[in-house]
Amino acid sequence: MGNVVRSDEPIQMSDQSPRTNAARLPEFVGRIVRLPCKVLNQHAGAAIVEACDGGQVNIQMSENDQLEGTFVEIIGKVLDESNIKLLRGLNLDSDKELDMNLVNDVIELTFDPRFKKIFPS
Repeated sequence: MGNVVRSDEPIQMSDQSPRTNAARLPEFVGRIVRLPCKVLNQHAGAAIVEACDGGQVNIQMSENDQLEGTFVEIIGKVLDESNIKLLRGLNLDSDKELDMNLVNDVIELTFDPRFKKIFPS
């Protein structure tokens, strides 16, 4: 893992932040989530990312924030079904391509009722 982008807004350690994909964002409006994604475009105050399920999500950032790397994990507050306010951005880049299909499969397993005790929502 590389650089971390930090917003001015604090994250409480008690805040649960489940990993999700674009399709599941409506389930988490008003909550903090983790969104593994690929950065498609960014400019001052905003970015467009592709979530691991292929859905596009708008990321609201402060003017000084810059996502570093191609693959990142957004930690942020879900504003609505396609918008997240950035709290943190973690660089997921490595020397190889990230298998986003595999990432999505793992995320979907965390929502499988068979694993509810391991991954509470």
